[in-house]
Amino acid sequence: MPRIHLACVDLYPLADAIAKEGATRESVVEMTDIGGPTMLRSATKGRRIVICDPQDRSVVIDWLKKGRPDAADFLNDMASKAEAYIAEYCLLSANYHSQGKYGGAIGRRVALCKYGENAWQTPAALYSDGSKDPLALDKCEVVAGTAPSYNNWCDIDRMLQTMTHLASSFTHPVVAAIAVKHGNPCGASVDELPPPIAGYTDELMARMLKQMIDGDKRAIFGGLVMTNFSIDGQRAEILLTHGMSGGRRLLDGIVAPSFTQEALDMLKRKGDKCRFIVNPALSHTGIKNLDVALRIRNVRGGFLLQPNYTAIPDFEGMGRSHDIDGTDLRLAWAIGSTSNSNTITLVKDGMLIGNGVGQQDRVGCCELAIKRARDAGHSTQGAVAYSDSFFPFPDGPQVLIDAGVRAILTSFGSVNDDKVRDVCKKHEIRLYMIPDAEARGFYGH
Repeated sequence: MPRIHLACVDLYPLADAIAKEGATRESVVEMTDIGGPTMLRSATKGRRIVICDPQDRSVVIDWLKKGRPDAADFLNDMASKAEAYIAEYCLLSANYHSQGKYGGAIGRRVALCKYGENAWQTPAALYSDGSKDPLALDKCEVVAGTAPSYNNWCDIDRMLQTMTHLASSFTHPVVAAIAVKHGNPCGASVDELPPPIAGYTDELMARMLKQMIDGDKRAIFGGLVMTNFSIDGQRAEILLTHGMSGGRRLLDGIVAPSFTQEALDMLKRKGDKCRFIVNPALSHTGIKNLDVALRIRNVRGGFLLQPNYTAIPDFEGMGRSHDIDGTDLRLAWAIGSTSNSNTITLVKDGMLIGNGVGQQDRVGCCELAIKRARDAGHSTQGAVAYSDSFFPFPDGPQVLIDAGVRAILTSFGSVNDDKVRDVCKKHEIRLYMIPDAEARGFYGH
C-alpha cells in the first residue's frame, strides 16, 4: 500500500451535540467520532503530518513551502497537539456519559512563569483550555513590561471576577477601577452610566482612579490595577502621583482595554517590573460576562470541582422596597463576594473604604474592615457594609452600627437571625437579607 504522508481530520462536533438543547444519549453517541480519533492517533504514532485543528492547515502549508525545516520537532509538536486534542474529546464523552463521574482538564501552555507563588516553586506556567471567552487570561496581551508572574496571573483572574460581578449587578453600563493586593481588592470605585452614555468623560474616569487609590493608599503600593477604560497620559499621572507627597507610586501591573504610548512611557518601571496588559473586551460595554466554567482546585490525591461564582442578588428588588443608594450596595457585594472569606466590606460614596478579609470569625471581619478604613483616613459614618454570609450573633452588626454604618447587606440562615434584625431595627439601620443557601458570597477557601 502507498505511504500516507498526511492525516487531516475534522472530528464530529461532540461538544456542540452535548450542549444542544434536548440532547439525548443516542443523539450524542451519533455525533461521537470514532474513526477520526483512530486516524489521528495512528498518524501521530507514525510521526506523519497530522492536522486536527483547521487553523493549522495554513501553518503546515507554510512549513512545506519553506522546505520542512526542523522536521522532527515540527512533527512532534503536531503529534502532541493531536494527542491532547483527542484526550480532551474522549474526556468530554466520558464526562457526559458518566454524568460527571469522570472529569478533568486538558490545557495548552501559553505562558511561562519565572516561578510559582514562591521562588522555590518551579516550574510554573499558565495553561489555556481553549475557551472562546474573550476575557480568558490567554486573551490578555502583554504589551510592555516583563512577563507576568504566577501571582500576577492569580490577581488578574481575581480582578476579572470582581469586575464582571460588579458590571453584572447593574442594569446599565458602568465605569470602574479596581486595585488588588495579594488577590483581594484594596481599592475600588464605580459609577453607573444610564443611557445615553454621556457621562463617560475624562473627569469621571479621573475620579474613578482617584477614589480607587484613596481607598487604601498604603496597600495599593506594589499591587495591580484593572480598569474598564483606556489609560492615557493624564490617567497615568493620576496613578503615579495622586495622594503621593513626592515620589512615584510603584505598581506591579495594570490591565486595561488599551494604553497610549505616552502612558506606557510614564508608567514604566526600572527593570520593566510593571506589566502592561491589554484586553479590549474589558471596555465598559464588554464586561457583563461572568465566568461560567467549572472551577477546579487540586487537592492531595485528586481535585475538587464546583460550579463558578455566578449568583447575583436581586438588587432591583431591593431598590423597589427601600430608598437607598444601590451603587454602594452593589460595589460592596461585588468586592466582598470575590474576596477571601470570611469578609466584611465597607463602601461609601461609590468607593471601597475598608475590606476585612480572611478572618476566622465574623465580628473580627467587622473590626478589621473598620480598622482598615480608619487607617486609610476614612470616616465610616454613613458607609454601607456587606457580609459574605450570615451573622451568627448580633455582635458583628453592633460593631458596624457603632462605627456609623447606615445599611447592611447580608444573608439569612442563622439561628440568631431575629436578634440581628432586632439590633438593626433598634438603631434604625437598613438591613437587607438574602438566602444564604442561594447567594452566600464565600470565595477562595
